[in-house]
Amino acid sequence: MLDFFLESAHFILSGALVGMLVGLTGVGGGSLMTPILTLIFGVAPTTAVGTDLAFAAITKGIGTAAHRLHGNVKWNIVGLLCVGSLTTATLSILFLKQVGPLSKEWTHFITFSIGVSVLLTALSLTVRAKILRWVKDNPHRMLQGTPLKVATILIGGVIGILVTISSIGAGAIGATLILLLYPHLKTAEVAGTDIAYAVPLTALAGLGHWWLGNVNFSLLFGLLIGSVPAIWLGAKLSSTLPEKFTRTALATTLLLVGIKLVTA
Repeated sequence: MLDFFLESAHFILSGALVGMLVGLTGVGGGSLMTPILTLIFGVAPTTAVGTDLAFAAITKGIGTAAHRLHGNVKWNIVGLLCVGSLTTATLSILFLKQVGPLSKEWTHFITFSIGVSVLLTALSLTVRAKILRWVKDNPHRMLQGTPLKVATILIGGVIGILVTISSIGAGAIGATLILLLYPHLKTAEVAGTDIAYAVPLTALAGLGHWWLGNVNFSLLFGLLIGSVPAIWLGAKLSSTLPEKFTRTALATTLLLVGIKLVTA
C-alpha cells in the first residue's frame, strides 16, 4: 500500500488540486483533469478520457447527494437533459467501438476536441455574466413550453457527444446553457441540476470506455484519494474567497491549456 501511495503521489496531488478547484467554483473537473493527464503525465488521450469519466461520475455523485439535501436539484430539467445526453452518449460509444483501434489521426482528433472544449469552457466563464444580463433584460425572447423542452433535450444531446469523446462539457458549458434556458434558477439550483444530470451521463460514458478498455483503475483510485477530501475543503473555502477571483483563475488556466491542446 505504501508503494502505491508513493507511486501515485503525483496523481493524488492532481486529484486534490482539481478537486479543490471544483469545490471552489463548481466547474473545471473534466476541463482540467483530462488535459493534466495528457499534457503533464503523458497518459494516452483515450485512457485519460475514460478514466476521467469514471472519476467524474463518482465525484459528481457525491456532489449531487449534497445538493439534493438542500433542494437544489430541478429533476424535471435533469430528466430532459438525460433524454438527449444518454441517447447520444450511447451512440457515440457504439461509434467508437466500430472505429476499432485508434489511429494517429483519431488520437489527434480527440486531443483537438479536448482543446476546443476547454476553450469553450473558458469562454463561457468569461462572458457568462454578460450573457445572463442580456437574458434578464430580454425575458420576452426566452423559450417557453414545448420549444423550451425540445431545446433542453437537444442541448443534452450535444453535450452527450462532447462528454463521451473528450470527457469535457458537462460542467461550465452545461451550466451556462442551463442558465440561458432557465434564467430564473438560483445559482445553487443551476449547480445542483448541472451536477445531477452529469452523473448518469458520465457513468454511462465511463462504463462505455471501460468496455472499450480505456479506464485505468489504479490511476482512478489515486485521483479519488486526493479529490474527495479536497472537494469538501474547497466547498468550505468557497464561502470565504471571492467568486470572481476563483472564476478568473479557472478561466485563465483553461484558456492556456486549451491553446496548448489545439496547437499540439
